[in-house]
Amino acid sequence: MNAITLVLSAALLLAGLLFGGLWSAEGMFNPAVALPFLALSVLVFLSLRMANVWEKFVVLRMGRLQGVRGPGLFMIVPVIDRIVAIIDERIQTTGFNAEQALTRDTVPVNVDAVIFWHVRDAEAAALRITNYREAIDRIAQTSLREMIGASMLAALLSDRRTSNEQLRAEIGTKTAAWGIDVMSVEIRDVAIPVALQDAMSRQAQAEREKQARIILGSAEAEVAGRFVDAAEAYAGHPAALQLRAMNIIYETTKERGATILIPTSMIDSMNPASALVLSNMAAPAVRSAAE
Repeated sequence: MNAITLVLSAALLLAGLLFGGLWSAEGMFNPAVALPFLALSVLVFLSLRMANVWEKFVVLRMGRLQGVRGPGLFMIVPVIDRIVAIIDERIQTTGFNAEQALTRDTVPVNVDAVIFWHVRDAEAAALRITNYREAIDRIAQTSLREMIGASMLAALLSDRRTSNEQLRAEIGTKTAAWGIDVMSVEIRDVAIPVALQDAMSRQAQAEREKQARIILGSAEAEVAGRFVDAAEAYAGHPAALQLRAMNIIYETTKERGATILIPTSMIDSMNPASALVLSNMAAPAVRSAAE
């Protein structure tokens, strides 16, 4: 019962009592004056209804559909008219799950999801099904189990957007006849057995280790190729090798307090005259190798 109906009924009742007392004869209450106000108060109390902006009232008159009322104030005929359903047309949410459902590759999973829906046709929702809220929950669970049974575990874990759209289309097709539109379906969680989680973790770790070894091998091959190119360059230019050796010695002596022991043969190789002799000796060998 809404506040407007109660206030009007109480005001009419008080008015009847007041006028019945004022227009009484010899200080006695006059029921003939108060009776119309009392009857009008009862009529307002039984017939005046108010629907909020999101509500629709389904009214039957002697068992037949009279109409869908609301929003705002409206009147019904007492005794003859009956409100059989008050439909909330706002967006509703219903949580549902599927426990121990088997995927296509026979993996047991627990899936939790939520569906967003609203009533599009209040008349159909009230007259074509007994309890549309319970029916939505049952259809959502059934559709979720069917979707899980037709999906592989990998697809269920990685491509939730496709699964959500598939569920929305399937549930929406079944509820359209009741005047209910499904806005969206969101899978919140997919739980798999702990043993399977460990196996998947080991598999992922092995895949990462395999990829790391492949990258390391590629790097080693590239470094070896660079060394081969450097060796060929030094073989054709002994002076460059000597400069490189001197640079290595300089780099190793940059730190203070470091003591470097250099073999005498290495010192001799840094002598320009010795380097020139070594270069002349290596030149015929390089030419013969080239021929």
